Amino acid sequence: MTQPAALLSKKNIWNITVPIIFTLVSQNLISVIDTAFLGRVGAVELGASAIAGVFYIAVYMIGYGFSQGAQIFIGMRNGEGKHSLIGKIFANGLLFNLVLATCVFLLSWLWGGAMMQRLVSSPQVFDATMRYLDWRVFGFFFSFSNVMFRAFFVGITDTKVLTISAGIMAAVNIVFDWLLIFGNCGFPCLGIEGAAIASVLAELANVIYMIWYMRKKVDLKKYGFCRESISIEWTEMKKQFGVSGFTMVQYFSAVFNWFMFFVFIEHLGENALASSNIVRSINSLTVIPLMALATTTNTLVSNLIGAGNKDKVPSFMTQMIAMCLLLTLPIVAFCMAFPELISSIYTNDPALIADSSFIIRTFVCSFFPFAAGNIAIMTVIGSGNTKTAFGFDLLSMVAYTVFVYYTAIVLRTHVSVVWIAEYIYWTLISLLSILYIYKGNWRKKDLLH
Repeated sequence: MTQPAALLSKKNIWNITVPIIFTLVSQNLISVIDTAFLGRVGAVELGASAIAGVFYIAVYMIGYGFSQGAQIFIGMRNGEGKHSLIGKIFANGLLFNLVLATCVFLLSWLWGGAMMQRLVSSPQVFDATMRYLDWRVFGFFFSFSNVMFRAFFVGITDTKVLTISAGIMAAVNIVFDWLLIFGNCGFPCLGIEGAAIASVLAELANVIYMIWYMRKKVDLKKYGFCRESISIEWTEMKKQFGVSGFTMVQYFSAVFNWFMFFVFIEHLGENALASSNIVRSINSLTVIPLMALATTTNTLVSNLIGAGNKDKVPSFMTQMIAMCLLLTLPIVAFCMAFPELISSIYTNDPALIADSSFIIRTFVCSFFPFAAGNIAIMTVIGSGNTKTAFGFDLLSMVAYTVFVYYTAIVLRTHVSVVWIAEYIYWTLISLLSILYIYKGNWRKKDLLH
């Protein structure tokens, strides 16, 4: 059993966090690279990739949410030193996620087009969105598997493998984007469809690598991987779902809210949608270190609780918030100073660069409440109190959605004003989560016994 002092040392925190940063870079690079390439194809394709990409991420978050429940249990068992029980948690989670991937694939394939047609006003954007999604939905099988491998390695605090995994995904995606979007080296010129196929191939490559690594490099016997652990155990599944269910709904609804944000923005025009997609891509890349620290917080809170050190959780959360806020300062300063330089990575259209730069300067300081709120809500989730975390998220989302709808649809204001919703959402999350960790009754909950 790892001692708290060693577990919470800055060296250990960064040893866990840095590989997670690379993993998040690779995951977000799929979106960033697609956006950068499609920005050279046209504004319609750039806008469509925002709606289609965020829709995909919203559904992906259902599988990711379940993996977070598995990660909590893996982290707690790792903290207890009961490593032989981890294989069963992983295997049951993987089987469940593959069944889930099949369900969401079929639903998206059968009814995704009908839903998009009702939501998207531009026929050109709708057509491009569906050409992307018709290929992209095949990625559910691979991405839902990848999140379980990630949950295993993060839960046991051995994240080094994620660095190589990140490199593989990024490399495969860049190569096939270049080949398939523009038709280089004799490949067909597929435009937005090529971006979708490249993303699916990147996720497939990562699954292949993770299977190879598990078989060759992991002590399978130590973690209880055996024939018996491969079958579904309903008691274990029920226990995992009791924690994961709220997280699945929370993550899906949070990103679906993000999806609706772009649907509302689309009503302000194709240029507003295109510039917002550029800013979304910049946002997803610049906050990666903050997200990685939040993931580290989540797994270390689970390990602390498994080791019987609940009393150390509030002070640890405060420590991580302070680290995150310090890291946020240079990110915000750089974005405020060079928005045009950053925007020009995605497009050479002067109007889009100007609009994107103005949005960046408007919303970039929301990174501060994001930094605090993300650490705090992941602390609540890491403690296993996922129902409470979902309640906080739901309340914040209602306020967020009302503001976005009113400013984009009712007032039809400038797109930069709509982005102020980010301040509202993350400020509420921060206040509610921090107050709960210091004053709530979460210490009474026991997930393992």
